[in-house]
Amino acid sequence: MTIKEVFEKFEMLHSYTFSTIDGEYPEVRIAHFLTYDDNGLYFQTMKVKPFYAQLMKTQKLAVCALVADDGSADHDEDGLSYFPPGFFIRVSGDTRCVSLEELHEKAKKDPEKFGPLEKDIERYPTMTTFVLHKFKGELYDYDFEKKNKDHKLDRSRFAFNKAKYQEPGFSIDKDLCVGCGKCKKVCTFNAIKPGKTYTIDGSRCDECGSCYSVCPKDAIKAKSPLSKSEKKAIRKSIKEYYKQHPVK
Repeated sequence: MTIKEVFEKFEMLHSYTFSTIDGEYPEVRIAHFLTYDDNGLYFQTMKVKPFYAQLMKTQKLAVCALVADDGSADHDEDGLSYFPPGFFIRVSGDTRCVSLEELHEKAKKDPEKFGPLEKDIERYPTMTTFVLHKFKGELYDYDFEKKNKDHKLDRSRFAFNKAKYQEPGFSIDKDLCVGCGKCKKVCTFNAIKPGKTYTIDGSRCDECGSCYSVCPKDAIKAKSPLSKSEKKAIRKSIKEYYKQHPVK
């Protein structure tokens, strides 16, 4: 995704969560990105707030927004949470404080994008500007009930300014896979492709762990592996579930 596309996704929602680090614990508040350019995503806060102090100390930030057809909480007939189609976008990375001189120069070159930031500082002199200049992120586009497509999930990851990220989804070691198909039978996301050895489409994989847990050859690689005893117990639980809920 380009920086413009990332900004436009966030712009579909007025406000979203901005998380920082404060000692041993994360802190979160509602805020929003104000504009963007080739250097990153811009936002503001006041120098007298803890948000400012945390940013100045760590320079780290994580932001997440959810856009859905209906944002209200709902449940299905089994009492489980119901999620109408939507997407979330998240980014995390490094920030820096933008000086007044730098902001003035940007406003001269592009008054439409940066003029409003100057005006806010005129009104509130303790206001200052930050830019998220190096980050990784993910777009997670879901339709769990398959109302608009034949699969539940499309996810993609991206980076800006040479930040590093992991591709989404689990993977299957082709040297260990025997093609038994047990993984595909328990995958509810249509992420597993059959063949002599099976493969996982990371853009559709939710990393739920079902395929990983039932694989008899430990060919599926999880990003946070379970212990042998945990895996055995979960495998048994999945087997019992599908006895009671046969796949149609």
